Amino acid sequence: MIIRAHIKIYGKVQGVFFRARAVEKANKLGDITGWVGNNADGTVEIVAEGPENKLNDFVDWCRSGPSTSEVTKIEADKFMYTGEFEDFDIRY
Repeated sequence: MIIRAHIKIYGKVQGVFFRARAVEKANKLGDITGWVGNNADGTVEIVAEGPENKLNDFVDWCRSGPSTSEVTKIEADKFMYTGEFEDFDIRY
């Protein structure tokens, strides 16, 4: 089943290459589309679509992120797939 996930990551997640590593992880897992971006409140936000098993792996990765980050909490909600994305990239 293909689904959509909205993920918000808290902690020391900006200025530690979280966005770049998220793009790398999504590309490595394959079949994941969407975006990752920084929020003004210091969190990182991700909207991703793909096969449920791959998105579950991606969400699990977000719980720790790259070795330079310190994730304290994530919120992850699943929604119906929309197919609006062609790739996974960084939003500025």
